[in-house]
Amino acid sequence: MIQSHLRLPAEWEPQSAVLLAWPHAGTDWAERLDSVEETCAALIAAIARFETAVVCVPDAEIGTHATECLREAGANLERVRFIEIPYDDTWLRDSGPITLRDNGRFVLADFRFTGWGGKFEATQDDALVAGLIERDAFERDARHQRVDWALEGGAIESDGRGTILTTWKCLQQRHPDQSRETIELTLRNALSAQRVLWLDHGYLQGDDTDAHVDTLARFAPDDAIVFQSCSDPDDPHYEELDAMRRELEALRTLDGKPYRLFPLPWPKPILDEGRRLAASYANYLIVNGAVLVPAYGDAVDDAAAQTIALAHPGREVIQIPCRPLIWQNGSLHCMTMQLPQGALAWSKPHTQI
Repeated sequence: MIQSHLRLPAEWEPQSAVLLAWPHAGTDWAERLDSVEETCAALIAAIARFETAVVCVPDAEIGTHATECLREAGANLERVRFIEIPYDDTWLRDSGPITLRDNGRFVLADFRFTGWGGKFEATQDDALVAGLIERDAFERDARHQRVDWALEGGAIESDGRGTILTTWKCLQQRHPDQSRETIELTLRNALSAQRVLWLDHGYLQGDDTDAHVDTLARFAPDDAIVFQSCSDPDDPHYEELDAMRRELEALRTLDGKPYRLFPLPWPKPILDEGRRLAASYANYLIVNGAVLVPAYGDAVDDAAAQTIALAHPGREVIQIPCRPLIWQNGSLHCMTMQLPQGALAWSKPHTQI
């Protein structure tokens, strides 16, 4: 009998592809569609330099339009695949599959998606994973595991070795009637984890995810954590993010050692019609051979990229302009979901719509 080694890979492990959804007039992006399409095209073009980008579109017409946008952005269209499928929103980090590995096979964990605790319509997004499976997107032996429990991919970080990092604020909001012990047991069982590390502090104004961990603190190779710090004592985030820093300093690896910590610089407030937007450098995406890093047109953009480069040595660092994304309260990691190496079905030549 083959022993089970089910685990949730770290994001820096080899990938088959990154999954995204193209913004269109039927989504919340309608008011500023041109600017977000430009950012989305730049993001996909960067991904396609290193691996396949699987792009969801609602119909062939939008797929054709997306192809033209990507061509103008200089994307390698041989590494872009389109899937026609309905969706409510474009934040596939939260509605896409959380893919576990088991001896070369895969489990597509399909948690209930509630539109971030019922804030937004989510019926089509909750059906996205099943729809992708029906369209033969994944390796044919991959097992679909529907989990009737609310969880978004942006709410968890995995080190690939059995440790999950998450925030209490988010998970408590999703499951107000459950104890921390119950929630932790559910996470450990569903994600085949040895332990869960909790952060009780940290938030960003303008974030409607209830403090997703991928906007705050990210695992990096060799027992490291990259986190969003705040250096301005007069900023309303200062006390919470400083308390989070102290929590991170107190965390220990499975070997009982402190984590190597990489604090990210703090950008100046970005306002949109008086509303502060959630600009976090922690919301970066790791792909094969590179890290794609948010840029906000701030003086510390380059310093943030340099910090992330130090935490992920040997990878090219590419800055993606993300101001258009944070208008809708997320950044480039929120837009994407990686698929581990071998999980993607297609090995035939790529075609476009």
